[in-house]
Amino acid sequence: MDKLRDFLKSWPGRILLILCLSPLALLGIESYFQSGVDPNQIAQVGEASVGSSEYQSAVNSRRTEILDQLDDASLLNEDVLHKQVLKGLIDRTLLEQQAGKLGMTVSDDTINRLLRQEDIFKDANGDFSNEQFSNFLRQRGMNKDQLFTEFRNQLSLDQLNASIVGTAIYPMKAVSQLIELQLEARNVWLYRFNWQNYQQQVKLTKADVQAYYDANKGTLKSAAMVDLAYIQLSPATMQVENVTTEELQRQYAGYKQGLAIVDERKLSQILLTGDDAKARADKINARLAKGESFAALAKNESDDPSGATGGAIGSFNPSVFGSDAQAVQQALQGLSVGDISKPIKTSFGYQIFTITEDKGSQVPSLDSMREELTVKAKEYKRQEIYADKVTAINDLAADGFSIEDIAQQENVPLKRLKNYRKENNTSVLAQPAVIKQAFDDFIIQDQAVTTGIDVGSGIAWVQPSNYRPTKTLTLAAATPTITQILRQQKASALALKDAKQLAAGIKTAADISKQKVTFQALGEINRQTTRLTEKERGLAFSQQAPANGVVALASETEIGATVIVGDSIKTEQQSPLSAAEKAQTAAIIRDNLGQDQLQDYLDYLRLIYKVEVNETNMASAQGR
Repeated sequence: MDKLRDFLKSWPGRILLILCLSPLALLGIESYFQSGVDPNQIAQVGEASVGSSEYQSAVNSRRTEILDQLDDASLLNEDVLHKQVLKGLIDRTLLEQQAGKLGMTVSDDTINRLLRQEDIFKDANGDFSNEQFSNFLRQRGMNKDQLFTEFRNQLSLDQLNASIVGTAIYPMKAVSQLIELQLEARNVWLYRFNWQNYQQQVKLTKADVQAYYDANKGTLKSAAMVDLAYIQLSPATMQVENVTTEELQRQYAGYKQGLAIVDERKLSQILLTGDDAKARADKINARLAKGESFAALAKNESDDPSGATGGAIGSFNPSVFGSDAQAVQQALQGLSVGDISKPIKTSFGYQIFTITEDKGSQVPSLDSMREELTVKAKEYKRQEIYADKVTAINDLAADGFSIEDIAQQENVPLKRLKNYRKENNTSVLAQPAVIKQAFDDFIIQDQAVTTGIDVGSGIAWVQPSNYRPTKTLTLAAATPTITQILRQQKASALALKDAKQLAAGIKTAADISKQKVTFQALGEINRQTTRLTEKERGLAFSQQAPANGVVALASETEIGATVIVGDSIKTEQQSPLSAAEKAQTAAIIRDNLGQDQLQDYLDYLRLIYKVEVNETNMASAQGR
């Protein structure tokens, strides 16, 4: 096992691990470079194809990885997941073909040499063992040719990837300059012009609206919407009645079972039968209360053969008492060694018990745990009620009941959302899983109720109606939106005009207090400050101030326009990063640049290799 771990840590081992995990490797290289059109293919990429099975396998693998990191499965966007996986498979196939075209390959001798160096294939003498190599292949369902083909394919991809990503250049001097930028600081004074304060000055004409509509008609679309009726349940919403004694007993028994402790109380009894059993029991109980010996009374008065031994009947076993077990348990509840129960009526007659020994006395009593056990019993009932309710609603939904009928029959609240959006959804049900179901073609067409959708700590069922697909807005419908956009644009322009005029009048720090508006003094800030918006941070460090002076800068920003006054930009003398940390920063930057170069190269490959996605098979694989 240790050898296997070491092998998987080595670079040939990592390649094999990648191949075993990759859905592209599972079917063998011939499935990617086959000629003709596979009726089950998802995409044709040049002369290769991405098959449905490897695509679905990759989706499932990626979904599992993401769900392991999510607390709420409904947050997973299945559409994005499928798109990302498909892009990854197409990218890999493009690179495979290009590597082959460029003659990037690895010889069998090289692969043999690499494998012979691995300890996992060596015998006790340190020599390469064909037997161990054969066992390795057999365990993975591969033959030598398949292994070599997959190694060669992956190594070729690594060569091509390294030739692209590894060429990214970002010198240490540039890294130092980047770090120095983050160390910059200056004193800043701020004044903001809110565009909303200029709205009344804006004059819009029908011609303005028409011109904007004509120029932007393609982007002026209505949102796809439905009206949504829904039910949402969680265990916390389940009403639970008071816990019964039987339920407490079950929880207590479960607690003791969890401790692997059995009831080790030993009992003695006095059994009284016949028509006068109750009267005799009361008299004996009175004598016991006066201190008479339980064993002596059992020997002289009990009608059970156990009386001969002082009433001893051994360890307490509820099954012995049959339907009377609960009554006996209640009579014994809370008794310690030497304590005597009250007479109880059972199917045997009237019985009086005493506990003679208790090796399990270290177990907390039910009474001492009553509060804790009550909480557990209620939670158990709550989960049980919840599970039954979920099953009932799912069954009704499957039978075609409307969500109104389901809500009424199951006595659960029915809620509604008007104008529920497919995009930019900010409602209480904005989870991707809910949106996907609400806009499912079959659900909309049949006006059906969905099956339960896991949402956070609960489940939701939705029924969409009044579906409105996205479409280009008419001028009349788009006018309110256009008016708002133009009003903000023109108001922001007016705000910027005033901002520039204000900035022009500030040359020195003394000029700041002479203005008709009051600036906010932020003190010394750096590029990481959260007191400025993103645009304002860029503006604040865009220009150095003259010697012994300030610089006043004006720009349009998210809220309208901003004037920032800054003194001289200063840089900390000592960098907080060590030489090793600077080198690590440079490596990260180069890797990011390399990934950008790789993406550019993939975009180029898409131009020279024809890529066609089979939308029908894609939809089928997505369950649409």
